[in-house]
Amino acid sequence: MSDLKSRVRDASLHHLFMKPEDTIPFFKQAETKPMNLGWSGFTPVGYPKVVPIAIAEHVERNNLQGKWKFNLFIGASVGAETEDRWATLDIIDRRWPYQTGKNLGKAINTGKIRMGDKHLSMFAQDLKYGFYTKDSGGKLDVAIIEASGITEEGHIILAGSIGAAPEIIDIAEKIIVEVNTGLPSFEGMHDILMTDLPPYRKILPITDVRQRCGTPYVPTDKSKIIAIVESKMPDNGRALKGTDEVSQAIADHIVDFFQAEVKAGRLPKNLLPLQSGVGNIANAVVGGLTASPFEDLVVFTEVLQDTFLPFLDSGKCKFINCTSLSLSNEGFAEWWSKYDKYKEMVLMRPQQISNNPELIRRLGVIGMNTPVEFDIYAHANSTLVGGTRMINGIGGSGDFERNAYISMMHCPSVRPSKTDEFGISGVVPKVPHVDHTEHDIDVLVTDQGLADLRGLAPKDRAREIINKCAHPTYKDYLMEYLERAEKTTGYHHEPQLLDECYNMHISLEKNGTMRFWEK
Repeated sequence: MSDLKSRVRDASLHHLFMKPEDTIPFFKQAETKPMNLGWSGFTPVGYPKVVPIAIAEHVERNNLQGKWKFNLFIGASVGAETEDRWATLDIIDRRWPYQTGKNLGKAINTGKIRMGDKHLSMFAQDLKYGFYTKDSGGKLDVAIIEASGITEEGHIILAGSIGAAPEIIDIAEKIIVEVNTGLPSFEGMHDILMTDLPPYRKILPITDVRQRCGTPYVPTDKSKIIAIVESKMPDNGRALKGTDEVSQAIADHIVDFFQAEVKAGRLPKNLLPLQSGVGNIANAVVGGLTASPFEDLVVFTEVLQDTFLPFLDSGKCKFINCTSLSLSNEGFAEWWSKYDKYKEMVLMRPQQISNNPELIRRLGVIGMNTPVEFDIYAHANSTLVGGTRMINGIGGSGDFERNAYISMMHCPSVRPSKTDEFGISGVVPKVPHVDHTEHDIDVLVTDQGLADLRGLAPKDRAREIINKCAHPTYKDYLMEYLERAEKTTGYHHEPQLLDECYNMHISLEKNGTMRFWEK
């Protein structure tokens, strides 16, 4: 309790200290209609743990599975021990806007949970506008927030992520704060700018990634705080995947491209602020930049992954903006061992700022993200396998791809299916779902090569993508398809054979491979 008192510096709030199970009465409304809950967290970092777990245990003990219902609004994904467990208990009605849980994903794809997929910068904004809770006055019933502490004035100091927590705190009717005393405090690492409403929204005063423009805490109406609970649970960190040959090849193509752009005068010697998505390819790209000749680099991105730490240690990267420390357990151990160094080189902002189109354009950010697949005209699918099965959500990739100085997308040229080592092509005639249009993408990359699409008409763009990015297993078919489509339609602008353009996807569904011409 002494640790909790020292973290909660406003003594007038100490009477709100309680155990996780004592908060259960605040959620009784879920018996009659779904409650609108906002959680902190962005990727499996900075999310509430002990209160959601206490609710899950209460539901299990009292056989309330499927009877209590909650609508969850969270900046991005959180730990499996919380919302994925909730999904197994059938107590989630709606979930916005991004997730990575195995059971949660299954429930979404079987229709048990209604999910909305949204650009992450727009989610935080629209949440504050009240768009998701129109039927209940535009507010959230309860916010559950993991914090490092509370200031003398009652303002909340967040933990290892910011995400949409500022907006959630702002529009919540009631707030429960989990103060995690099991982790060192993140105080001082945050720059919280509370945005206003149209029509007179202020210009975001950021022209350099190092600039601070807000407060190190979330301004909070402390009268809304109804409980303060101590937690000592660690974040369920994202495991780091090692770099494989495919990822390394993609990284090498990107570094070579950057060097050519510098030589041509289209990029400065220290490039421009870099954004990198999540996953092993993104890690490989950051690793490639660490080993590259570039110096004095800065990053403006969503998540700081493990490979960013050696990037900082190398001296090549001077500063990072993010909204979450999406580190593995090993990464967090490294982080805390060098915390005094890293805290001077990393600044965390709300996702409405870290993913903001205005800032991405102003700073000239280079966007690099991984889709499921892209087609011969450069439309990309990031979310729905076969056009139907949700994976995780669009996340922030659209924020960056639409607005970046150079918009890049990268994926393997092929992936194995259950029956064919070359069963899934990353390049297809037509994607079955479009998250990023041809208008948003400048460069496509696979392990086979890099296609620079800037200034190319669709006819030339298609040949560049097939020649540079397609795997040899699929290249001849894709080129033959393109030529037949041009001939059959009389060319048009982006010719497609509507009776054939999805044959690769149909074959994968029926036969376990996209190579339908080989039976």
